[in-house]
Order: sequence, then C-alpha cells, then structure tokens
Amino acid sequence: MVHFSSTAIYCLFGFSKSTYLYYLTSSSSSSYILQNFFGLCLYIHSLSLSLSLSLPINTNNIIIHISVLVKEQISSVSSLVSGMDFVELKRRSSTSRKLLLLAGIAAICFLIFRNSSGFSTSVKFSQHEPGVTHVLVTGGAGYIGSHAVLRLLKDSYRVTIVDNLSRGNMGAVKALQELFPEPGRLQFIYADLGDGAAVNKIFSQNAFDAVMHFAAVAYVGESTQEPLRYYHNITSNTLLLVKAMAAHGVKTLIYSSTCATYGEPEKMPITEETPQAPINPYGKAKKMAEDIILDYSKTSDMAIMILRYFNVIGSDPEGRLGEAPRPELREQGRISGACFDAARGIIPGLKIRGVDYNTPDGTCVRDYIDVTDLIDAHVKALEHAKPSKVGIYNVGTGKGSSVKQFVEACKRATGVDIKIDYLSRRPGDYAEVYSDPSKIRRELNWIARYSLEESLAIAWRWQKVHRNGYN
Repeated sequence: MVHFSSTAIYCLFGFSKSTYLYYLTSSSSSSYILQNFFGLCLYIHSLSLSLSLSLPINTNNIIIHISVLVKEQISSVSSLVSGMDFVELKRRSSTSRKLLLLAGIAAICFLIFRNSSGFSTSVKFSQHEPGVTHVLVTGGAGYIGSHAVLRLLKDSYRVTIVDNLSRGNMGAVKALQELFPEPGRLQFIYADLGDGAAVNKIFSQNAFDAVMHFAAVAYVGESTQEPLRYYHNITSNTLLLVKAMAAHGVKTLIYSSTCATYGEPEKMPITEETPQAPINPYGKAKKMAEDIILDYSKTSDMAIMILRYFNVIGSDPEGRLGEAPRPELREQGRISGACFDAARGIIPGLKIRGVDYNTPDGTCVRDYIDVTDLIDAHVKALEHAKPSKVGIYNVGTGKGSSVKQFVEACKRATGVDIKIDYLSRRPGDYAEVYSDPSKIRRELNWIARYSLEESLAIAWRWQKVHRNGYN
C-alpha cells in the first residue's frame, strides 16, 4: 500500500523540515504562500497515512480538496506578484515555479492513491457480502479489543475497528494489519463514539452485521476521581452507539460489561441473578449502559448478548499481541501489568492496596480470567445470538485468588522476587468477587481453559520481548 512520508514530500519540492518550521512561524507574504503549500503537503501525507491504515476515503472529497488548495496557491501567487518590483519578483520566481508544479504533483499523487488497494478495499466494507460477517469492534485498538479482532480475523470475519486511541494502541492495529493484509479483511477508523455525527457517518458508509462494543475507560480508582468522564464515556457513548445501530438496521450487539455492576454481594459465587448494586462510578456507568440496552431490546428484534466479566489477564499465546498501557496509566492499571513492571525493574516494587479486608489473608479476592478465554466467550456469544433474544452471562473461572496469591504466582512465572509495599485501601474496591460460570458453560458450551499461572507465564513471555510495549 502506498505511503508517502511528510519528509519525502518536503524533499520532493526542495524543502527541509527545518524550512517548514521557519516558514510556519514567519509572517512574510512569501511565508503565507508556503504555509498554505505545506498545508497541502501535509494533507497529501494524511491521505497516504489513511490509506496505509485502510481508512475509508471519499475520492470526490479528495479531488475537491486538492483543487481548492491548488487554486488558493495560484491565486496567492498572482496577488503577490502584482505588487512586486523586478528584483523582488526575480528573487521569488523560484518559489513561484515550485508552486506551479503543485497541481501536477497533486494529480500524480491522486492517481497513485486511486490505484492503491485502499480505494478498492473500502468498497468491500460498504457492502454486505453473502457468507461474510462484518463486525464493528469499538475499542479494537485496546488490550481486550485487539485480542477480539485477532480472533475474529482468524475465524474469517471482516472487521472494522473504531477507536479514538485515548487508551488504545496503534501498535496493536499495525500488528493486526501485518498479520491480515488481504484487502477487505480489516480497516481502522479513528473516531470518538461521543461524536454522534461521526458515528452515524461510519454506520452510513459501512455495512455492519454485528457490533462488539468494548470501548470504555475502565479503571475503578480513576472512576472515583473522574466520575463524569466515566458516565459520559461509558453510558452516553453506549446510548449513541445503540441509536446508530437502530437507525441503520444493525441487529446484533455483543456488549462488554463487568462484574463491577454487582458491587459487593453478600453471597459468593456471583450468578447472573445476583442483585446489581455497584459501589463505584465505573460499575454504575456500566449498569446504566446495560439498562439502556435492555430497555431498547423490549421494543426491537435486536439480538443482544451481555458479558459481565471479571479480572482480565494474559496475552495471545503465540506472542502477537499483549498488554501495553500508556506510561501515565500504569498507576491505575491491572495488577498483572504492575507485577511485570516490578519484575523488569521499571518500577521499584509492587504496591498492594488494602490488607485489612475480610478475606483469608486480608487482601482482595478476584476471579482472574485469561484474555484468550474471554474472547472465546465473545465469539461464542456472537455465534449464539438470536433475534429478539437477550443473553446475559458471567465470564470467569469460578475460582477466586487473593492479591497475595496472585503476586506469588507472578513471582513464580517471572522468576523474580518482587518487592512488595503494603498501602491503604483504594477507593471503590470491594473485598471479594468471583463468578459462577455454570450458565455460560451450559448454554454456550464455554469453559475457561487457562490457569492463573499459565496465563501469567504466557503474558510474561510477551512482556520480556516487548519491554517498551509495541514501540
């Protein structure tokens, strides 16, 4: 697939990046022309980047945009020439000649773009094709979402990722594209689900058969500090997504929910009939999103599956994908990431928050589910989804492990004696939560296959190779 770098375009016209920065900050009349000129260079660069990521592109918009920009450059040159004396005109003639070449270069770039696979590929995504299921995966650049995309592509689904990359990782998308480069298999669309107009445009330009909705901020502690962000990102965005599905006739939704909607139940293990009483904004926002989906289901024939899963760990067993949170989110992230950071010496030790819970060793008890097992549950849910039916399932191992037990397992997996610091409780946490997965085993024939230590060992292999994540 064609991809011009911005440096190549600058050099094509005889300019360096330092020249670009100079003219960008200059106020002279010639710099005005060049600022607009560089704007077109960057526009061409953005088009090539879009094609390299299989972004949907409207050819008519390209023609109009380039035509307008070229016209502006010629007009700018003409108006400036009329007020110049001979010396000034001669001094700037070389710049004018370069600008006059712009239309030709832009046309050549457009012809190359038009003949690249990006244009033909986008047509496949805009049409339903017999025997091919096209799945929109929101948050598909994230840790869990990217593993879902990998599994779907392996199973011959057509996949569109929509992600604003606020928590996702472009490295994961590139890894997926390298694994599945065939036209019509995978496309990435950079968009925010909070932008209703953008969401509707995506649905109008693509022929989706189903949606897997992963996109969400998902840190309990952060939700207590930024509750409004969580209600907007999870609840409001889910409402916009469901409205778009309804408007465009997309009839299948697999919703990624959480055990946090249960809060701190009186009885263990948690079943699907356990009352939902969330105790933090993350769990409350997810429950509200569930309520929106369930209320809409009463008036539609949409096939809906809601998966409430527990604490996710692990990575792709073949080492193609892993967990790579942004550095600024490490403090909020999963305990597995913190354990691996401590084992690699990125952080001095592991912080355990809360040792006075009413549990056997005083630390929180959680149900740790491997990401590969989790995605298998999503695919089985997609396969079993039926019109006008709602399925709600807990996805967990059915076994609880304390934080201290988790850390000991992590020490064995990494071979590192990790230093531990014990701190006070984190706001919004609960003492004990683990699942009863009998319903999903009975109805979807799903079981968790990876043990805690197996999952940590697989994840550790990826972490050792990818010390800086996907970079």
